[in-house]
Amino acid sequence: MSVMPNADPKTGEAAKPRVLDPAELDRMAMHFVGNLNRYRENIVIPKSNGPVQIKTNEEKLIETAVESCGFKSAMACVMGYGLGAALGLFSASVNPNMADPFANEKKQTAREVFREMRSTTHSYAKNFALIGAVFSIVECTIESKRGVTDWRNGTYAGGITGGLIGLRAGIKAGIIGGLGFAAFSSAIDYYMHMR
Repeated sequence: MSVMPNADPKTGEAAKPRVLDPAELDRMAMHFVGNLNRYRENIVIPKSNGPVQIKTNEEKLIETAVESCGFKSAMACVMGYGLGAALGLFSASVNPNMADPFANEKKQTAREVFREMRSTTHSYAKNFALIGAVFSIVECTIESKRGVTDWRNGTYAGGITGGLIGLRAGIKAGIIGGLGFAAFSSAIDYYMHMR
């Protein structure tokens, strides 16, 4: 495209000289605008309140490791163990298995009380760690296979986890456990995403 127009064939005027020919205009456009090569075709920069910063390779590596199924299940196991230990400690502290002080029975010593408290706490912690790890592994597997992150992943994972835990007591307990755990997982997901 040139700066000066060509001669108009209707009016019969002579063609005026052009200031720049099309090749020169293209060279100028490439100089001022730049080339058309994009170095990162699939970059997505989310809108945020602060300045946009592209993540470094180390940040991407850490983010990938934290979002992996292995890390999620390990963290669910550790957090479940901690929550179970706290609930077990509370349960052991209000346990009515203490000996009657007015009866002529042998009184429990502090060592026996602490031993019972430790076993109750450890039992609760193991169970919660197992539930957390199984739920996390199943949910991550379902999410990876479906390729979608939504409320159904938690519901399906809750149903499978509850069914597996309840199956130790029989088929009927497995079905009831699966339905109950699925309903609980759906309610928790609804609460977490709708508030």
